[in-house]
Amino acid sequence: MNDISTSLGKITLKSPILNASGTFGTEYFNFFEQEVLGAYVTKTITLKPKEGNPSPRLYETETGLLNAIGLQNPGLKSFLNNDLFELKDCLTIPLIVSFSGATEDEFIRVMEALELHSGICGYEINISCPNVKNEGIAFGTDPDVVFKLMGKLAKLTERELIVKLSPNVADIALIAQAAEAGGASALSLINTLYGMAIDWETGKSRLSIPVCGYSGLGIKPVALALTYQTTRAVKIPVIAMGGIHSWQDALEFFYAGASAIAIGTANFSNPLTIPEIHHGLQTFLKQHNLNLRDIIGKVN
Repeated sequence: MNDISTSLGKITLKSPILNASGTFGTEYFNFFEQEVLGAYVTKTITLKPKEGNPSPRLYETETGLLNAIGLQNPGLKSFLNNDLFELKDCLTIPLIVSFSGATEDEFIRVMEALELHSGICGYEINISCPNVKNEGIAFGTDPDVVFKLMGKLAKLTERELIVKLSPNVADIALIAQAAEAGGASALSLINTLYGMAIDWETGKSRLSIPVCGYSGLGIKPVALALTYQTTRAVKIPVIAMGGIHSWQDALEFFYAGASAIAIGTANFSNPLTIPEIHHGLQTFLKQHNLNLRDIIGKVN
């Protein structure tokens, strides 16, 4: 049998496909079976509720999507009292909770609260948000800050600890190595690139926040290169994302060294992207008499 399963640092996934945080709700399971996903990743939550940025917050480009959502979420308390119970009742696959914070203390408080609840297999730590105690510089741009934060969080949990890396840094390999040294059991990358759109008639920004996040097909070559660089700099598994719209795209990231992939923007244009990629991977592996592990990192 051609095995499509894969492993992260602490959990085994029956499917190597995850949903990217913030792009996928459980209503998608009206279109396909959950088991085509290896795990379900929640939208990023924060200690306190966030309203997000004002409209307009989305703009479709020629080859992707700009978003200025601003981590809108109901906050930790509401997540624990409502969303978590609903997810545990609904899901038959592993649950990974994505969360972020504006200070080191906020990260710790969120994890301590989550650790009191069963049914969570792991965490995705979103370190792309500004560190308000470090002049607003994002946590994920400073290796020393990443190492220190991961060291504190790793001591609090035995669950999968995934660190989500930003591409908007000088050397992503250094950040990845700092996360690994601090205790991360896996990495996910890339988060959105910086992007902007301007109305050529009026000169106004297309979005309420001029410089925002860029995702979709246009960022695939960048994501592929950073996946390749990162997987050669660390020993822990990497979940790759960025411009993956087909099973052929997915194969490129596995050859580059990714142990799993996450689908984000593609879900908006085609709700069946995930099952189509799953079927395509299965077919390819069967035709070539391969297991997924046979091709990971085997780019020539």
